[in-house]
Amino acid sequence: MINHKKKLLYLLCLVFFSGTGCSQEDQYTMQRKNMVSRQIKARGIKDRAILEALEKVPRHRFIPGYLWDKAYWDGPLPIGYGQTISQPYIVAYMTALLEPEKSDKVLEIGTGSGYQAAILAEIVDSVFTVEIVDELAIKVKKKLEELGYKNIWVKSGDGFFGWEEHAPFDKIIVTAAAEEIPPLLFEQLKEGGKMILPVGPEFGTQYLILVEKKDGKIKKHNKLAVRFVPFTREEE
Repeated sequence: MINHKKKLLYLLCLVFFSGTGCSQEDQYTMQRKNMVSRQIKARGIKDRAILEALEKVPRHRFIPGYLWDKAYWDGPLPIGYGQTISQPYIVAYMTALLEPEKSDKVLEIGTGSGYQAAILAEIVDSVFTVEIVDELAIKVKKKLEELGYKNIWVKSGDGFFGWEEHAPFDKIIVTAAAEEIPPLLFEQLKEGGKMILPVGPEFGTQYLILVEKKDGKIKKHNKLAVRFVPFTREEE
C-alpha cells in the first residue's frame, strides 16, 4: 500500500508538479524518470546500468541555478566559460557506445559540468577527467565531492596529453570536437579498448567516431552527426 501511494504521489508530481506533499526533490525525481522514458528509452538506449545512472544523477546540480527548471529538457544548456552540458540523449548515447563495465577505468577529456563523469562513475570502477579551464575544473571538483563521488579524479590541464600516469585506460570519452583523433589519447587506450569522440571542424560537419584498438591499430566507425564545442588547447 505504501509503495502504491508513493507511485501515485510521483504520478501527481509528474502531471501537476504542485500537488500536496510534492517536494522539490520529488519533482526532480519524476522529471528524471520522464527524461529517461521519453528521451532515452524511446530512442533505443536499453542498457539498464546507464538508464539507472541517468535516473539517479541530479542533472540540475550540474548547471547554473537559474536554469534548473530546464535541467531535464531535451537539449544542451550553457554552463559558463563558453562551455555547455550536453543533451541527455547524447550523454546516454556516447556512454552506450563505450559499453562500460564495472571494472573499467575511464578517461574523460573535457570535464565541463561534470555530469558525464558522474554518469560514468555510477557504472564503472574509476573515472579520470581532464578540464582545460582551471576555474571550471576547481568548481566541478568541489561539486563532485559535495555529491559524494569518491571514484572521480579531476585534473586541470590540456586534454590532448591525456593522463599518462594513470594509463592505460579501458575506455576514453572526449566531449569536445577534435580535428583528428589525438594520437596520445590513442596510445593511452588499452588493447581492445574503446574511445568515443566527436571529430570535425568547429563550423563544419562533425561526427561521433567510435575508435577501437585492435592489434595496436585504429579501427573506427562513424556513428552520428553532432555539434560540439571545439577541443581547446593550452596555446589557445
